[in-house]
Amino acid sequence: MNTRRHFIKQTGAVVAGAWLLPSLVTKRSTKNIGIQLWTVRDVIDKDVKGTIRQIAEDGYKDVEIFFYSSDHKLWGLSGNEFKKLLDATGLKSSSGHYIFGKYFNNGNLDEVHLSIDIAHALDNEYITIPSINDKFKNTLDACKATAEKFNKLGEFCKKEGLKLAYHNHNIEFKQFGDTYGYEVFLKETDPALVNFEMDIYWLINAGKDPVALFNQFPGRFPMWHVKDMDKNNREENTEVGKGSIDFKTIFASAKKSGLKHFYVEQESNYQPDIMGAAKADYDYIKRELI
Repeated sequence: MNTRRHFIKQTGAVVAGAWLLPSLVTKRSTKNIGIQLWTVRDVIDKDVKGTIRQIAEDGYKDVEIFFYSSDHKLWGLSGNEFKKLLDATGLKSSSGHYIFGKYFNNGNLDEVHLSIDIAHALDNEYITIPSINDKFKNTLDACKATAEKFNKLGEFCKKEGLKLAYHNHNIEFKQFGDTYGYEVFLKETDPALVNFEMDIYWLINAGKDPVALFNQFPGRFPMWHVKDMDKNNREENTEVGKGSIDFKTIFASAKKSGLKHFYVEQESNYQPDIMGAAKADYDYIKRELI
């Protein structure tokens, strides 16, 4: 599967049952149905304005960018230009995915400063780390050292009026005795400085239970990636509601999670095509989950 983890390696129980009541959930959350733009990467590269307009017409209200461009632009647009496009289509961008390879390798903050500038231009609330090199999370000691780097980066972002978050894949659930990397990150980071964007698909792919994590670490997961797992091939995605993940049970625990924003992210196996899949994802979530 063409995941962003592969891309990055190549390039560097609910209080009062409130979330069980669809009417209450809809009032609170419909406006926050978001999409991670990696979902539409193959079409946004060709037509950024048309793709963003279609996303808005489909009903999405929030987009999560991914920023890997060597020219410091978002599909040919500056941060300010992209924000104008979002404003014109009634969209916002609460979070962005930014790469900090230099920071994790040697403490260099150049990419951090650049990302903060873009985040401010887009009025992001969160600066989210989409992944880090496996060497920073493949041993217990490495995970502890990385957690400390998260804390320092989180403090830096907080001073800039932004919140830091970390997005998981499945390697974070590699066992180290009686613990695993993701648990180390959660235990060793300051909740006031470091948040987590739970990629539900990758967590379940690794054999973990999202609701169990919500109960163990309540309030630590203000963002989710909502991505379904193909019933016949667990390494492939499918449109939300067509796969094997029980999203109704997961959404029922959204309050325990601390959920504020969630984003559709479909990386593969689009039916009937990329934009058609994105619309199907949105329609199912609005109809069945919120």
